[in-house]
Amino acid sequence: MRHPTTRRNVLLGTAAGAALAATAMTAMAPSAAAAPRGGAKGPRIGILLYDGFSMLDPTGPTEVLSRLPDATVTMIAERRGPVRTDTGDAALLADRSLKEVDRLDVLLVPGAGPRGTEGAMGNERLLDWIRAIDRHSNWTTSVCTGALVLAAAGLLDGHEATTHWASASYLQDHFDVTYVPERYVRSGKFVTSAGVSAGVDMSLYLASLLTDEDTARAIQLGVEYDPHPPFDSGNAAEASDELKRRALELLADSEASG
Repeated sequence: MRHPTTRRNVLLGTAAGAALAATAMTAMAPSAAAAPRGGAKGPRIGILLYDGFSMLDPTGPTEVLSRLPDATVTMIAERRGPVRTDTGDAALLADRSLKEVDRLDVLLVPGAGPRGTEGAMGNERLLDWIRAIDRHSNWTTSVCTGALVLAAAGLLDGHEATTHWASASYLQDHFDVTYVPERYVRSGKFVTSAGVSAGVDMSLYLASLLTDEDTARAIQLGVEYDPHPPFDSGNAAEASDELKRRALELLADSEASG
């Protein structure tokens, strides 16, 4: 299966810190005692890992969703153990294998570079598991090109969705999906998000759906998510063709060959 781009090129001192930590621990202790981690009443959230995924895609949402009261967040892959990122420089640990998980309240599928995305889209075992989980999930979500994986599983037919800007045309041309150029898009039980960093936005929105807006706002403050990037260059709709070309070159050049 051809890739959505053109294969490679389209895709605080110490005392102050200790005082802050002590204050945080004191503030959190009462709620931690009242709501133990892993409580049965909280949402069961599973984050799929596959070879070549992009690091922030699962870790950004995990930072948010793991703060939900009584929630459990589990990294899942074809087999237990480390799963390498697209650059090959880091790995995350999958605590469960596909065969060990048959029900989730929330499924999150991250995106990847060309190699990882293509591999996931062509992996029928992975797609079958995604379909099986989706049959019982309350929310099925994606980050970046994870939308392509959901589409390859046939889950997004007739839906609106978003993905990484460089994969937008592929999503529309190869699947019965309407691309919407937003940070995140909800269509029924499906919530998709745009490239990499947009997964944090999506997970905060999802947190509000799983609990309430006040809780989501409190989590956002807790992780101090108030982005003010040094450059105004993160919107593809406002970027020059040369900047887009350079961005895709950097992404392609950083991807490990596998």
